Amino acid sequence: MHATGKGGKGEGQHFLLSAAARRLSVAQVARLDDEEAYRLFCGIRWCATEGDPVCPHCGCIAVYKHAKRRIFTCKACLKQFSVTSGTMFHGRKMPIRDLLVAIAIFTNGAKGHSALHLARDLCCQYKTAFVLAHKLREALGAETETRHAMGEVEIDGAYFGGYVKPANWKVDRVDRRFTKNQNGKRRVVVIMRERGGRTLPFVVRHEVDSIPTLQDRIKPGSTVHADEARSWDALTYAGLGLMRINHQEAYSDGDACTNQAESFFSRIRRAEIGMHHHIAGPYLADYAHEMAWREDARRIDNGQQFLLIGLAALIHPPSKRWKGYWQRAKRKEAA
Repeated sequence: MHATGKGGKGEGQHFLLSAAARRLSVAQVARLDDEEAYRLFCGIRWCATEGDPVCPHCGCIAVYKHAKRRIFTCKACLKQFSVTSGTMFHGRKMPIRDLLVAIAIFTNGAKGHSALHLARDLCCQYKTAFVLAHKLREALGAETETRHAMGEVEIDGAYFGGYVKPANWKVDRVDRRFTKNQNGKRRVVVIMRERGGRTLPFVVRHEVDSIPTLQDRIKPGSTVHADEARSWDALTYAGLGLMRINHQEAYSDGDACTNQAESFFSRIRRAEIGMHHHIAGPYLADYAHEMAWREDARRIDNGQQFLLIGLAALIHPPSKRWKGYWQRAKRKEAA
């Protein structure tokens, strides 16, 4: 799991610090001319045909290429389409090269990349960068929402959001740990992490509310590792092998531990504190899916990550949630 450094003594080196982790730079993408960027975009979307267009309507590979515009006409169904038709970038206004630069910047954020930073890097409005980043997060999390966990599975939960600012004067302060003194916005991210497999998060209001989802999405015969929280007691009767570790006594006890689940929470907590600051509310699941993907891809070089994120966005249909996001108030009035 560790790459060997290039030093004369061949000392061990963390993968992220090694040259093997660096296969792409934002400068490389920014230096592409318009035609090179377009060919790369086509190559990512239609990687199975080495960049040759495939009709998104009927799947036919026989198409007419228009000389004056970058669109195609299918010979079978006679419908026109472009490289972004039917994808997350459908109806985009941003140039293709800028989209590629945005994906490269998003990729290189080990703990995520804030919308404000992305807006400055692309010299675009904050609203544009905000929606673009969330479209990428949605594409990354689309596969994991219905995926099942199996084998050795670690589960755990961590609460996010719902911050209540303490009063200025000490005499006016209350114990914010009590429910009556909270604002009700706090949510818990529950993680199912396969040992040697995928990281699958979801969001619920309380930790105990996750039991039905865990019972449904962890395949029978799997061994579940959990901490001492009473929320997980119900899994004993779900046909799952349950191993418990009491964190008040130790972090691990033989094979029983939730260290990999805790590793995920460390990543998302670092993203919350150091990068995004506020990730709760309706967007918490999006950030959780992004951090789960980054945790799973942490040993993949950034060149491959760039291609995987681009492919995820280009095979994902237009987002019902983020398409026209800033006009949602007008849509509600019209409805």
